[in-house]
Amino acid sequence: MSALEVSPTQAAAVDRVAQFIVRFGLTVPAILTLESMRPLSTVGSQFMHLLSPAVTTFLMAGEWDELASLLEDRRGLEYILDRIEAIDSEVR
Repeated sequence: MSALEVSPTQAAAVDRVAQFIVRFGLTVPAILTLESMRPLSTVGSQFMHLLSPAVTTFLMAGEWDELASLLEDRRGLEYILDRIEAIDSEVR
């Protein structure tokens, strides 16, 4: 299996979300939620595409779509979890 290729836009979107999560002290709840949803990550990514018009107050539509595209690959969830943990450890 080849390595996950994360585009610069996807990486920036993940970092923005991870920084938001860490800033508000939501690291543990976010990790627990993402881990519990791991088997449904592909379905969740499709649901994210459906919600795209409603989330533009938090992320630009393009960033949201990039996150959804990243989650279409199950390894994308692991990448997001790793970034949240890395940013959390930098802050501590």
